[in-house]
Amino acid sequence: MDPAQFFAASRLLIVAGKGGVGKSTVSAALARTAARAGLSTLVVEVEGKSGLSRLFGRPSFGYDEVVLSPGGGPGGDADVRARTLTPDDALLEYLADHGMHRISRRLTSSGALDVVATAAPGIKDILVLGKVKQLEREGVADLVVLDAPAAGHAISFLRSARGLLDAVRMGPIRTQAADVLEMLTDPQRCQVVLVTLPEETPVNELVETAFSLEDEVGVSLGPVVVNALYPTRGGLDVDPVEAAAAAGAALHAGEAESLAAAARFRRARTALQAEQIERLAGALPLPQLHLPFLFSTDLGPVDVDTLADVLSTQIEGLTPLPER
Repeated sequence: MDPAQFFAASRLLIVAGKGGVGKSTVSAALARTAARAGLSTLVVEVEGKSGLSRLFGRPSFGYDEVVLSPGGGPGGDADVRARTLTPDDALLEYLADHGMHRISRRLTSSGALDVVATAAPGIKDILVLGKVKQLEREGVADLVVLDAPAAGHAISFLRSARGLLDAVRMGPIRTQAADVLEMLTDPQRCQVVLVTLPEETPVNELVETAFSLEDEVGVSLGPVVVNALYPTRGGLDVDPVEAAAAAGAALHAGEAESLAAAARFRRARTALQAEQIERLAGALPLPQLHLPFLFSTDLGPVDVDTLADVLSTQIEGLTPLPER
């Protein structure tokens, strides 16, 4: 499948997964891949601590939109832009847009939003999702990538619209919830991309999250991203002493034992990830995109481009979508 076709299938990609699986890194890589395919992309984070700015080598950003990766390169790349959405900022903008600018800041500074949130659970999430819906509807970018909260909160976050529809019978909150739910359940407008590591607990949580989102929210699920895969390679069963002798090299004391231990770890890791990939495929019949483990403690723009290269190749291997 052509990457441009893949990313044009829905105007909003929601990236979700268990904390620690690399969800924000995958969000950055998806955004960069889409931009390299010519689609202007806006990345939205909702918790303000995803590290997206660092991944693009840029200063931290807030509610105001910034450019993380400018377009116009030799390959025809488009911009990757980003902003953070918070309930307070979304409420300020909503009230200002409805002629209540003078009281908006007083309401948020007084803690009134927290009182309302206690009385109507999900109101903070619907404020953020309502702003996302506005961005998607206005077409501020060809693609909006939402770096969602970690898996547990992601379910309640995306379920908030349906919950408020059940709890609120009339008024602007119900209207907002209905509009958000309409967006979430329309596959031409929204897809959820779930991210996991090739390990038992993250895979279990991803499968549980997938069924919860389908059953309780009604979202369309895109391919699953299996992140941080060790490359499979031969030579892991070779005796280090024999290999060194064959290469005409000498090993220092303890090096043979360390090399053998590293080979055992690598064999166990690759066997585990193969088992978990197969188990995931059996439990969840969705296409998979595989991303490599990057041996770096501080990922940056070069690493995001490396992952974008892999994503482009993986997406090209997917079956093309049927014509609508």
